[in-house]
Amino acid sequence: MYQSIEFRAGFDVDLEISPKERLERLQIRKGMKVRAELRPYVIESPGGPLEVADVCFEDGTVSRQIPYALFRFVE
Repeated sequence: MYQSIEFRAGFDVDLEISPKERLERLQIRKGMKVRAELRPYVIESPGGPLEVADVCFEDGTVSRQIPYALFRFVE
């Protein structure tokens, strides 16, 4: 299910276009809104457990391990 999210900060992410192609770099800007499917999970970080999600954009590209602290849900 696709959700509308807004990014809380600006940062660069690696974007998977397909398994056979190299990763591309995408610049996320603070306030940028997108529709995406989220695949949440928890990873271990030096500061303890961290909630992250693989963000699957509508165009079929994917960015992995985006911390929940960097985005919020919007209507």
